[in-house]
Amino acid sequence: MTIAISRCFVAVTDVDAALTFYRDLLGMEVQADVAQGEFRWITVAAPGQDGMAIVLSNYLADAAADAETLRSLLAKGALSAAHFRSDDLDGLFARLADAGVEVLEQPTDQFWGVRDCAVRDPSGNVIRIDQA
Repeated sequence: MTIAISRCFVAVTDVDAALTFYRDLLGMEVQADVAQGEFRWITVAAPGQDGMAIVLSNYLADAAADAETLRSLLAKGALSAAHFRSDDLDGLFARLADAGVEVLEQPTDQFWGVRDCAVRDPSGNVIRIDQA
């Protein structure tokens, strides 16, 4: 028996801003863009990484109180969204910083053996990127 990650969902407050970040700055490819009323789901994936996608959505929860709690956590930057790797961490970091992305940590050699950085996406989610 095998198991693999198929999709992960990332809560966003502004789907268009998230699309610009994940597609235009990180280089993800759009696989689907589905709207239903006021909600929207955009599926993005890294080029060449078949079978694993991220779904960006402004649908936070069924219950209004739960959605407001999640919106509050996003605004505080309390949620981590995804952990990526890049074969050019410094180049990608420079592109993100030049675009005005909020930097949490510049590329750093970590004590656990990786070189990585941390930024926030437009909704406040923490994004970490490792050097591949």
